[in-house]
Amino acid sequence: MRNLSRRLVPFALAAILLAGCGDQRVLERIGFIQTTSYDLAPNGELKVAVAIPRLDASSNEKREVLSTTAPTSKQARVEMSRQTSLQLVSGQLRVTLLGKSFVQAGIGHHLDTQARDPAISPLMKIAVVNGDAEELLNRRYSQHPRTDRYIERMLEKEASTHSIPKATLHQFVRDYFDDGIDPVAPLLRRAGENIFIDGIALFKQDRYVERLPPEDAMIFAVLRGDFRQGELAFTLPKEEGKGNESVFITSLVSKRGVRVTGSGSKTKVAINVKLHGSVLEYVGGLELGRPEDVKKLEAKVGAYLSEEAKRVMKRMQAKGADSAGIGTCVRNHMGYAAWKRANWETLYPNVDVQCRIRMTIDNVGKMK
Repeated sequence: MRNLSRRLVPFALAAILLAGCGDQRVLERIGFIQTTSYDLAPNGELKVAVAIPRLDASSNEKREVLSTTAPTSKQARVEMSRQTSLQLVSGQLRVTLLGKSFVQAGIGHHLDTQARDPAISPLMKIAVVNGDAEELLNRRYSQHPRTDRYIERMLEKEASTHSIPKATLHQFVRDYFDDGIDPVAPLLRRAGENIFIDGIALFKQDRYVERLPPEDAMIFAVLRGDFRQGELAFTLPKEEGKGNESVFITSLVSKRGVRVTGSGSKTKVAINVKLHGSVLEYVGGLELGRPEDVKKLEAKVGAYLSEEAKRVMKRMQAKGADSAGIGTCVRNHMGYAAWKRANWETLYPNVDVQCRIRMTIDNVGKMK
């Protein structure tokens, strides 16, 4: 019996080594989809594209892009698998790009399909393309051979400073199914040899309805909730007989409070924000070495940002996009039973929303 065991050991070792070689060969035959795009084709079907990194060291190509048109995303997947020798898998999917034509038509069914797929991570990023998503993904950018990594890193970097909202599959689907808030996503645009952040895409339920420009991104972040770490640059309205005042504030910390009063058509909402930050640059007539001038600047900045917040809020209300989650606060105020009886979609555009931002300047650069 002992001799038999000794004879079997070499065969067991050989089997393990061969299994390892087999796994390596399988890996080379797998196409890990890292970025996918969706557009609406002229015939109403889905135009789908995927970007796959090339693992073949002998190839000069850094990636492979496949595209097709089909009635559903799963059928498109089958069609694209016929275009490549690789076995397509979604376990490494990092970013989904949604073309403007696609999101304007409504994406609820597609979201449900992706959310149900266990192979797709809930942390997958979602972004809207102001134009054709496949064209943006398929184009070669001379300074960025891997377009998919270029887009992913840009979204990560901008979201870390709240220049764009962080939109993952989990967050987007959660807000879509929540009747007190509407989802949002970063908006991208191609210009020449680069991809730019083109603002924020606002949704009403599952449809894209409005674009907020990049300069409104930080105001939007303040309205939507608390955050730490952000930057804000703006020019204060010119006062009579005085020159322009330009301000750059960094290390922003925002704390939002929402107070709801009344009910039905008489519902009133007051958004109060405590904003702290450091003035890194100031061009104007105040002397920031003097505490009294710092107080004056705080008052000016607070008044200016409050007006900007009102403007952005009215813009969202006009489109019926509850992107700041006002409905969630109203629902908590009136109770779930009363909320279900109310028609928030009708009430929301006419709700009286007041915005007040109180600015506190923690320091002015190296001068405390």
